[in-house]
Amino acid sequence: MKREIVLYTKKNCPLCEEAKEMLHILCEKYHQSYQEADIYQDDNLLKAYQLMIPVVSIDGRAVLWGKFMFSELEAHFQSFCCH
Repeated sequence: MKREIVLYTKKNCPLCEEAKEMLHILCEKYHQSYQEADIYQDDNLLKAYQLMIPVVSIDGRAVLWGKFMFSELEAHFQSFCCH
């Protein structure tokens, strides 16, 4: 089942680049896709996530933010892809 996965990010963010790499690997492995949203393109996103980015949201719920590990992100993919 496809999920709505969004990565909230901003330009020149090393943690965001790490999160993109992780998402790319996991989306390929679990046959999912994700969208990126630049928080500086929307005042509401900026207000909500300015101090948290990168933020990974799955089906409208923020599940990980800041510095997180690959294994933490993969656990979320496994929970909806493998059950």
